[in-house]
Amino acid sequence: MSFIRTHVANGVGEVILDRPKALNALDQSMVDDMDQILREWADDELIETVLLTSASERAFCAGGDIRAIRDFAIDGDHEAITRYFAGEYRLNQLIAEYPKPHIALIDGPAMGGGLGISVHGEIRVVTEKAMIAMPETAIGFFPDIGSTYFLPRLPSGVGMWLGLTGSRVRGSQALSVGLATHFVPSADLPSVADRIRSGAPLGDILVPDPTKHEDHPPLPVEAIGEYFADSNVTAIVGGLRGAVGDEWAAEMLDLIGNASPTSLWVTARLLELGADSLLDECLERELHAAENITMTNDFREGVRAVLVDKDRSPNFDPAEIDDVDPATVAAIIGA
Repeated sequence: MSFIRTHVANGVGEVILDRPKALNALDQSMVDDMDQILREWADDELIETVLLTSASERAFCAGGDIRAIRDFAIDGDHEAITRYFAGEYRLNQLIAEYPKPHIALIDGPAMGGGLGISVHGEIRVVTEKAMIAMPETAIGFFPDIGSTYFLPRLPSGVGMWLGLTGSRVRGSQALSVGLATHFVPSADLPSVADRIRSGAPLGDILVPDPTKHEDHPPLPVEAIGEYFADSNVTAIVGGLRGAVGDEWAAEMLDLIGNASPTSLWVTARLLELGADSLLDECLERELHAAENITMTNDFREGVRAVLVDKDRSPNFDPAEIDDVDPATVAAIIGA
């Protein structure tokens, strides 16, 4: 059974994510199927545009199939881990370099791997129901899928904030920081999708209209830039702790406090390196880090606590950011 469906008409090739029980989390078969389809369509003269949608109203894509990766890690199946991440990152690179318009319609959660198949594309349409996040530090992992390339290129501090805290960005907020290119009210999305499927000119369909935004509170970009412009985790935490009486800073401290200290340092260093790297260099670095960090106790514990037992009480080791050995971080990253 394939969790990827396709539809081709009027010069538009549509890829439909259809794994609703897992919120479209990408397993190995989905990664492989998408890669094969997109490569075939890239050379198909009858297909001018690629459209990526979800068959489920519950989510666009909740990320990668991280529970399966944990199982591989417990079994010591390093080859399966490498195969998965190498395939996923190859797909991310393919989308980033795709020779035809690649349009993702995001109407619900898009996390982790869900951003890897959308943010690298030319057009990312969000609705007020869109929820974008990179929550990997809470499971002893790090933001991957090429995010170490695109997060550092967001407005000052925003990428580090998203990467360390796993904070959620909703609807038009994603548009404001460049994670999305267009906003469409959720009620209008089916008609927009139908017009895209009809082969109508994209410029006539996706016309920016700020009056249609469903308002979410604007992101506190000034505070984000103030507290998260650094790449030193200790300095970031120290600044937040010094903001006595600031409820937002206290909330960010709580989020960071729920994360793996090792993952925080790995993430900060990868984002720092990614700021001066090409996408393929970032993906290569991420693959090395993914192979290594999935072998750690923090990864097994984080996934267990968040996705398996769901007790939200991981036993991270070390438990404090100041106890993380820089040599450990360097060994995970390989740089």
